[in-house]
Amino acid sequence: MIVRHVNLTDYRNYAAVDVALEPGPNLFVGRNGQGKTNLVEAIGYLSTLGSHRVSSDQALIKHGADAAIIRIRIAHDERELLAEVQLNRGAANRAQVNRSQIKPRELPRYVSTVLFAPEDLLIVRGDPSARRRFIDQLLVQRAPRLSGVIADYERSLKQRNSLLKSARARGLKQGPLATLDLWDERLVQYGSEIIAERVRLVRKLAEPLRSAYTAVAGDDHGPILQPVLSIAGSDAEDDAAPADSRQGAGDGPASTADFGDVSVVAERFRGALLEKRAAELDRGLTLVGPHRDDVFFGLNGLPVKGYASHGESWSFALAAKLASAELLRADSSLGDPVLILDDVFAELDSRRRTRLAAAVSDYDQVIITAAVFEDVPVEFRAHVVRIEAGRIIEAGAAADPQVAEQSTEREESSDE
Repeated sequence: MIVRHVNLTDYRNYAAVDVALEPGPNLFVGRNGQGKTNLVEAIGYLSTLGSHRVSSDQALIKHGADAAIIRIRIAHDERELLAEVQLNRGAANRAQVNRSQIKPRELPRYVSTVLFAPEDLLIVRGDPSARRRFIDQLLVQRAPRLSGVIADYERSLKQRNSLLKSARARGLKQGPLATLDLWDERLVQYGSEIIAERVRLVRKLAEPLRSAYTAVAGDDHGPILQPVLSIAGSDAEDDAAPADSRQGAGDGPASTADFGDVSVVAERFRGALLEKRAAELDRGLTLVGPHRDDVFFGLNGLPVKGYASHGESWSFALAAKLASAELLRADSSLGDPVLILDDVFAELDSRRRTRLAAAVSDYDQVIITAAVFEDVPVEFRAHVVRIEAGRIIEAGAAADPQVAEQSTEREESSDE
């Protein structure tokens, strides 16, 4: 898949912008805060239905505007299409493909990207929600219908928690509660599919993750990832739980061996809800389900979080995204996803830069952002777009580094 053209209206710091892109490498260059990341964030939005930086769409709409519009023209197998989404402040978002209206959640059927940014360190160093979001975004990219399943689960969870809080306020300490039983079944219906899909995806990621980590780091540190499931007794969200159950160190693959089967998950889910019923009524909170799960990331038999160095953590997070791209290129009808590397090379030493360049060189299109032209390997400078204060000031073949330096000096002078 190739992104041919990007058009934004009232998106972040862009009142209006048009950018033409080329197959192969595309480099966005500009000082920090000029809008490079906003451009690639917009491209990634159509693939994941969200930003990698903020949880709310409202932050994506330019200050003072009522809506933002993202349009991208895509080419795949000699066919072109126009995909667009309108993000609204006071109404539901709207989407179109070739000017025909579709549901926004259907956009990942037409757009495939994998974006890696410094914020993705949270995948390995952050709380469990970051890892759940990583897995769920990839699930939706591979099977867009799952976005509806996840939305149905979240609605059911909200209703069930509301009922539990109400029961707690009334002093009810035990069931049965007919309405709670009803929401239990809905939670099991949607949650079991999410859990089973996550387990299967984690297993599929294992081998490409190992290959990608070795390619980036230059060493095989035995990278692994395993599901940590609340229905199996490992609550990643419970601060009072033992550390090994939260991090997954004691929750090996054997304990979730059958959890790729929805019927097995559903039976275990129902049992866990019954077991936790009294505790849930006491706390007014649903204590089991995919919203309390995690994925254990390990290197050399130890958790990445808390044990890995900065370089190892960075390599693991980058490898997780490259592994995602490998799965998408193997399974998706769209072929290669567009690979987006947002301010990545500045964080890598020269050896890792060279290894990363080799690892992504065969993708149909790679989009890179950088504040410093020289941070990016020469082979990725074929098509350069220079950005200043929400404006495209130059686009075309790679500029001479001396020209780039002079341009930066002029910008700094104008700021004084």
